[in-house]
Parts: sequence; C-alpha cells; structure tokens
Amino acid sequence: MAETKREIERKYEATARTELPDLTRAAGVASVVDRGDTELDATYYDTPGLRLAADSLTLRRRTGGEDEGWHLKFPVASGIRDEIRAPLSENLPKSLAALIRSRTRAESVVPVVRLRSSRAVRHLVDEEGTLLAEVSIDTVRADRLPAGPDTSWTEIEVEVADDADPEILDAVEKRLKKAGISPSTSSSKLARALEETGEAAVRAEPVVGETDTAGARVLAYVREQVDAIVALDPAVRRDLPDSVHQMRVACRRLRSAFKSYRKVLDRTVTDPLGDELKWLAGELGFARDQEVLNERLRARLDELPRTLALGPVRARLRIWNNAHGGGARRKTLAALDSARHLALLDALDTLLADPPLRKAAHDDAESVLARAVLKDYDRLATRADHALALPAGHDRDLAMHEARKAAKRARYAAEAARPALGKPAKRFAKRMKAVQTVLGDHQDSVVARDALRDLAIQAHAAGESAFTWGLLHGQEEAAGAAGEREFPEVWAKASAPKLRAPLTH
Repeated sequence: MAETKREIERKYEATARTELPDLTRAAGVASVVDRGDTELDATYYDTPGLRLAADSLTLRRRTGGEDEGWHLKFPVASGIRDEIRAPLSENLPKSLAALIRSRTRAESVVPVVRLRSSRAVRHLVDEEGTLLAEVSIDTVRADRLPAGPDTSWTEIEVEVADDADPEILDAVEKRLKKAGISPSTSSSKLARALEETGEAAVRAEPVVGETDTAGARVLAYVREQVDAIVALDPAVRRDLPDSVHQMRVACRRLRSAFKSYRKVLDRTVTDPLGDELKWLAGELGFARDQEVLNERLRARLDELPRTLALGPVRARLRIWNNAHGGGARRKTLAALDSARHLALLDALDTLLADPPLRKAAHDDAESVLARAVLKDYDRLATRADHALALPAGHDRDLAMHEARKAAKRARYAAEAARPALGKPAKRFAKRMKAVQTVLGDHQDSVVARDALRDLAIQAHAAGESAFTWGLLHGQEEAAGAAGEREFPEVWAKASAPKLRAPLTH
C-alpha cells in the first residue's frame, strides 16, 4: 500500500569540515537533539533518456533509515515535493509504475544512479519537545550506472517536520547563512549526480525558428497543454482535487487550438489527434459531469424548507447518483491505462518533435493569430444570433448550447494568442468567458431538468411522492429562463465592435 508524504525542505552546500552553527539561536528552537548516524543506499531509476528527471521527478529504491522502500517524488513548488512511498520489494510496485506511465510510456525504467550517503541527523525541537525540523548532514557518493563515472559531495538538508510551521526554514536559514553556509544550486541529489557524472536531463523543445512567428506562438501553447495532460495523468490517478477537471480542460484547449489554428498546423495531422482528445475528455468527463450534477441537486434540496421535502428524497437522490456514477472512477483509470491513451501521448510528442507547419506558420504571429480569433468570433456571432432569434423551448436550448461551445473556442483562441496580441486578446477572452459562463449556467439547468424528470419518474414508480422533484424542476426552469434573459445583455457587451477593433489588422 502506497502512502503520500508532503516534503518541505531546503538544501545547502557544505564540505567535510563544515560544522553546524548553534541552531538553538534560531527562532522557536529550544534544543538540538543528536539522533546519530545512518547509512543510506539508494538506486535511482529512470528511462534511458531520463524522461522522469527531465520533469523533475525522482524514483528510487532505498535501503537504510526509517523509511526504506520505494519513493516516487513529484514537484509541487520550489522546495516542496509530494513523496509517494511503497514497501521495499525487488521490483517496482505496480502502483508507482502507473503514476509514471504518462512519462515512461512503453519504456522500462532502469537504474541510472546509485547514491550512498552517510547521514548525521539532528532534530530541532521547541520548549515542549515537539519536533520542528530535521537537519541532516549528508556525505554522498554518486555512481552513474551501469558503469559510468562517480562523484562525491557533502550537503546539509533541512526538512520541516509533519504538521510543523514551514517558517522554521527561514529561521534556520538565517543562522546557516550567518555561518557562511549557502543554499545549494541543485534541486535534488539526483539532479546533482546527473550533472556531475555525465549528461543531465534536458527537456525536448520544438524547433520552430523565429520566436515571433505564428508557428512558434501556437506550438508554445500546444506544448503547454500537452505538458498539462502528461502532468495531470498521475494527479488523476491519485484522485487529487480538481485534477480530472483540469485534465479535461487541457484536452479541450488543445483540441480547440488545433481547430482555431488550422492555417498554422496541418489539419490532416491534427484532426485525428483532435478526435482522440475528444475521446479522452469524454472518458474523464463521465465522472466529473455526474459529480457536478449531483452537487447541484443536493444544493437544491438543502435550500428547501423541510415541509417541502416530501418522501425519502435524499435516499432517492443517492440511489440515482450511485446508479449513474457507479464505476466512473474505474472507467477513468481504465482509459488512462489503455493503449489508446498512451498512443495519443506518443502522437502528441511526435507532433511537437516534427510539427506539421503550414505556410502561415512562418508569418508574423500578430496578424495570423488575430485573424484566427476573429474567425472564431464570427462563428460564435452566427450561433448567438440564431439562438436569440428562436422562441423559448427545446430548439433554443440546443442553439444556446452550440453557442456556448463556440464561445469557449473563441475564448481559448484568444488566450492562446495573448502572448502575441497582449491586452486586446485578454479583454476579448474575458468577454468570451462571460458569454460561456451564462450559456454554461443555462445548459446546466437544462441537464438538471432532465435529471429531475428522471428522478420524478423513479419516485412515482416506487410509490413515492414526486412533488419535490417537480418543485425543483420548476426552480431549474426559472434558472434557465433567467439565463435566457441575461444572455442578450452579455452578448451585447461581447459583440461590441470596439472589443474587436484592436485585433483587426
């Protein structure tokens, strides 16, 4: 069983002659407890091309110390990592293998570095004896594997104790700096070992020539979304908050960019990728959509007076949600584990390594991107005007949903163009987001009404009162009508000519 620990630490340069200053002079530290020495032996694993290290991930199998076993570390922020631990075993645990699959794909990980460390440990405690931080002086020998050069160094590591205030790091650093001890220039032991024993990990970047061309700008945005999909894969597997939603958004942004910038990237290459991105977003969305809908209906029930909640309405909602949401997480994980998902990631890498650039990709970014944004606006305007011309009802609901999708595409196109077009693109995207929001709220009410009708039918068939579900259906009808009344005003602001004038070249 894997467990996760949030690691907050800082590293400092040292030599064999370096002595720690008196750390009881650091704010909050009452005493320094000598915890003795220990020997650590860690083998770090990666693909032959160092894909994990290129993304600042580390995977090791370590013996010695209180936490021996397999450790996989994900960067969270500077000096902060999530360490996922699994028990010591000969082979890489399946749970950790799954978390690195979006990076490793079909490649096996192999030993790349062996680190043997002699660690002297000191505990910093407060007046009540509560552990604040652990200070380690590590004498390290690193061997490049399978038969590469070696290197050695000494470093000091200060790690915040569980549940302790991270500000202890500032207090300790102040004392260390006064003693002439400076922060390390390496982010991790592995990074330093790789740098000093041969080729270090380097991220592959697309080669597109001039940075102010349309191709360079679009590919930079594509790279950002691909990186997000790869990075969010393990986050979804770990069931981290909002990870499914964010991965789905990255898929949609990327698919939208392929459509908006067809003058830049050859659609014979990007259209099949867009289809696969649509599939992946759909697999991810199954769980997310049901979760959002259930929360909306629960909130509606919570707002009702008890006298209007007739029958076992909460139990009925739970039954309905379990029936619709059952297996959603298994469905998501199955998609991420599928050969289809890995093939998509490989295809996206291929696109970035050898981008299918069209003639316009070599032109000035501002003019090409602005034309694409305005074309998406025209598409939205056609759909918005059509929706507004229809009477209230099913056809108008469908038309507003189509307008919402067009608003989202126009927004994403403007966000992708913002580095080239600046504030005009930012203002335009903001207005498109407002259109998307009001139309999204309207669509949510349409979906909720369908669900409430389903719940009413189930309740009636079970001999329960359907009154409450009808009441909530009426509330959702009112919410949808409010959105329809709001839309013309929001669209008037978004369609103002002055908003598009700065984008016209």
